[in-house]
Amino acid sequence: MRLWLCSILVFGLCACTKASTGVAEVPPSAGDAMPTPAVKAAPAAPGGPAAAVPLQLTARSFPLPGATGPVAVDYLVCDRARSRVWVPVGDTGSADVFDEATAAFTVVGGFATEEREARGKKRWAGPSAATVGDGFVYIGNRATSEVCAIEDKTLKVTNCLKLPTSTDGVAYVASSREVWVTTPRDHSLTVLDASKGDSPKPKLVIRTDGDPEGYALDSARGVFYTNLEDKDRTLAIDIKTHAIAATWNAGCGPGGPRGIAVDEARNFVMVACTDGVKVLDGAHDGAALGALETGAGVDNIDYVGAQKLLVVAAGKAARLTVARLSDQGAPSVVAVGVTAEGARNAVADANGNVYVVDPGTARLLTFAGPSR
Repeated sequence: MRLWLCSILVFGLCACTKASTGVAEVPPSAGDAMPTPAVKAAPAAPGGPAAAVPLQLTARSFPLPGATGPVAVDYLVCDRARSRVWVPVGDTGSADVFDEATAAFTVVGGFATEEREARGKKRWAGPSAATVGDGFVYIGNRATSEVCAIEDKTLKVTNCLKLPTSTDGVAYVASSREVWVTTPRDHSLTVLDASKGDSPKPKLVIRTDGDPEGYALDSARGVFYTNLEDKDRTLAIDIKTHAIAATWNAGCGPGGPRGIAVDEARNFVMVACTDGVKVLDGAHDGAALGALETGAGVDNIDYVGAQKLLVVAAGKAARLTVARLSDQGAPSVVAVGVTAEGARNAVADANGNVYVVDPGTARLLTFAGPSR
């Protein structure tokens, strides 16, 4: 039985603290090898050489603790400083923390879950998003509309804040010590004050003309990006003023945009469509620079700026694509891999190693990053 202590805050929100949360270590696993895809070289351009054959990446798979599949997993995050991957799992009510060096999980459990019906299918809602802050990791829980703070050293839950509407993505903004939460049901972004890291507090709400989906931060320019999935638009929001500074055409069409990533050094904004990625020019009102085809079923994406690597998992195509961006914003495929149906939110560490969940079998797939 879970015990909750609550106190009413401004905006009618409720700050909740769990009396206890389970943290369990799971022994490391050698992992199981996944099949290697067959990849053909791209045809030669007229009068030019054939394109290079992409590297064929082979996955290893690691079972998520306490899960048998299928599971509901949405936003993962890499803690690149600590070489960890955070996997919030709705079905088990846990945040599974994968140590890259030991291949072992630590389970932060005890989060509330709720069975819901969506599009004629029942699924468990629970922890669904994570972001790495300053000494704390913040977990969004769809079942309770909460954002919970977890101390990154002890992996103990400190406090949870209940929002008046369901959470989706969560993103930490270091310059202002805030946590930005996409709350699409309310057509808004909810901004939390995280100046006291263990106890996020409500700060303000940014209204949007549609359903915010995905998030990315350009800390160098003080810009927060999100998409409007139902309007095929990308928003640039000033972090200091919290005002929408620009609205661009995402170029995704009826399926709308999903995830988003930023190359801060070159001011490129990468917008995920359902079957690929559009590269937009942040310096010139979101002008189109390039496009990448990845197969169907794309959701969130990730980018490793130091290596100029874009990482995309297509859930319907069961394919991982790793591309490198040129200085003109043109993506070229450097590596591919076989994933699994529904594996759609890949993340990468500082070395370009890739992590994505196979929800059908409840396993974390890991790919060694391309070396060239």
